[in-house]
This record gives sequence, C-alpha cells and structure tokens, in this order.
Amino acid sequence: MIAGMSSDIAPGLTGEARRVVTQDQTSIALRSGDVPVFGTPALLAMMEEAAVAALHGHLADGATSVGMSADLEHLSPSRVGAEVRAIARVAKVDGRTLAFEIEAYDGETLIGRARHRRVIVERARFGG
Repeated sequence: MIAGMSSDIAPGLTGEARRVVTQDQTSIALRSGDVPVFGTPALLAMMEEAAVAALHGHLADGATSVGMSADLEHLSPSRVGAEVRAIARVAKVDGRTLAFEIEAYDGETLIGRARHRRVIVERARFGG
C-alpha cells in the first residue's frame, strides 16, 4: 500500500459539496466576468471540495490530497440565492494520483462537469 492511502480508496467512492450562491461567489466579485451569476472559479472550488469530501476518512494520518489539474466545463449560469451542489466520484486510482469525474447541479439542471486529478501527499511537506 502507498504511504498515506487507505486500502479502501477505489473507483466509485463519492463525495458531495453544497452551497447557496452568494454575491461574493459571482463572476463580478471574483473578477472572472461581468454578470452577477455563480463564477467559474467558485464552481471549480465547490467541485474540488466535493473531491476532498470523497476522500474524508480514507487517508492515513498525516496525509492529505492536493489538486493537480482540472478540465472544467461551466455549462449554465446560476443566480445569487440558487442552491447548487457538486458530486465527485473517484474514476481511477493510479498510485498516489486520483482521477475524479465531477458534476454540478442547480436543482436538476447540470451546470458543470469536470475531470479533476488530485495527488496524495504528506501534510508535513506543506507545514500543516
């Protein structure tokens, strides 16, 4: 077994993140656009949060994961006040590298999807 990994990290493991869109998460506030809708950087952060949630309780003491790459499609806008959620699923385990497939929704509407990779590292390397 690779240091930091639990033997139960396998494809199919899922995690979820939810939030209500606030003004500080809009493209205007994040300076990624000029309309008051859920900004792409906030969408990506929620998707990464879902991936982290999928690993909760599955990493050895002293281990964490860090984002390595993301390929994101932001498909539909969400207004301030909308309840949005992301669901991340481990798609592949390759040593310390984990590949996720993530979908995000506003109600039943698919608002984004991503392929995201994270790598398992020792937390001490980052001072935490």
